[in-house]
Amino acid sequence: MNIIGPDALLFGVDDLDAVAQYLKDYGLTDAGGGVFETQDGTAIVIRQRDDPSLPAALATGNMLRKSVFGCADAATVEAVAAEMRKDRDVRRLPDGSIEVWDDLGFCLGFCVTRRRALSLPAEKINAPGAAPQRKPNELGVPHNAPLPRPRTIGHYALFVPDSARGEAFFARLGFRVTDRLGAGMFLQAGGSQEHHQMFLIQTPPQMQGLEHIAFHLGGPQELMTAGIAFSAKGYSGFWGPGRHIMGSNWFWYFNSPLGCRFEYDADMDLHDASWQARSAEAVTDNTQAYLLQLREKWSPLGPPPGTGH
Repeated sequence: MNIIGPDALLFGVDDLDAVAQYLKDYGLTDAGGGVFETQDGTAIVIRQRDDPSLPAALATGNMLRKSVFGCADAATVEAVAAEMRKDRDVRRLPDGSIEVWDDLGFCLGFCVTRRRALSLPAEKINAPGAAPQRKPNELGVPHNAPLPRPRTIGHYALFVPDSARGEAFFARLGFRVTDRLGAGMFLQAGGSQEHHQMFLIQTPPQMQGLEHIAFHLGGPQELMTAGIAFSAKGYSGFWGPGRHIMGSNWFWYFNSPLGCRFEYDADMDLHDASWQARSAEAVTDNTQAYLLQLREKWSPLGPPPGTGH
């Protein structure tokens, strides 16, 4: 099925103003009505926790209330509906999208994607032995460049009590496993070649819910610039900066008031049908190629930081 990936994630929160400020500081655009967009229109949507229009919350109290997947066309939405009607109710919403509950208790939506096409340059590198990507006098770090903004929602990760059951459910919708990490797995949607749009992580039932959301940037330079600026606003980092092994993407995770992590990421692997999934033990050596540590800026032209001179 030609499902592209997550178009929107819907949350029920207590403090709308605090969450809205976080999302704007993170680089999302306030589109009004509780919708905060990336550059291609994929979005985080926030509502008051007790809003009656929200799907029921998980028993764990996780703030995620619904994940909406964008499909390439109306025929894909109808194919999803037909598959789901085999063993569950399918609700048709006024906007033409459909809503179902998966086998693990998460509410899912499917719609014709609302993503806007992007035409943005990627980061370029110059390396000995290869033709230069940047022309003479074209800077890799432009002076006073605007802060990078997330381009799109790339993927999200869930804590689930039965990852094998989740894998079987999404296989019905055309998702396939690109890699396995312990009892968890990375799932690639049928309409994408990116390494994954979902990551299912096996955990005890009391942990069930959204673990993180990843937002694609234009490369590691943008990731570092955005992460440093976000840190300078007082937001606490959780993991990174660094680079993953499975997917090869650069990452920098931050804590959020939405009960999950927000990940700046960049440079994800692409895989086609010839790719053979790998399996690895869920240990730290298999989750990151390397991990960096943020420290105070310093200059070799002056005294080291913290000397008081």
